[in-house]
Amino acid sequence: MLMRTDPFREMDRIVQQLSGASGTWSKPAVMPMDAYREGDEYVIAFDLPGVSADAIDIDVERNMLRVKAERRPTTKSDSVQMELSERPLGVFSRQIVLADTLDTEHIAADYEAGVLTLRIPIAERAKPRKVAINADGGRKQISG
Repeated sequence: MLMRTDPFREMDRIVQQLSGASGTWSKPAVMPMDAYREGDEYVIAFDLPGVSADAIDIDVERNMLRVKAERRPTTKSDSVQMELSERPLGVFSRQIVLADTLDTEHIAADYEAGVLTLRIPIAERAKPRKVAINADGGRKQISG
């Protein structure tokens, strides 16, 4: 048997029971993520521990990225009596608006050790270009 000594968690459990929210299938408040630029791409990493790869959906429509995941219960038997349930279960999602400067046609996704990593390249049109200068007073050309 597990012993719990945190009175605030006990209060949260009581509030959930009184409000009718099931502690087993409650939605998590957030899907933690990190986002950063690495060279010519943006990287977004989502923490999804306990989620199988086949329970993750990634959709991109125009510049809207949506990640949807489902964390299912680990016990399937009706004879199991849950003593403590703090890991959120159920379906949850996160939406991110992507800049127009990103190439949404070439997003790469990897899932390892409970972390979903998306790599989104910067579009060619958004990369810096050199401007050639003609000293003869003629036209200037942009090379890319």
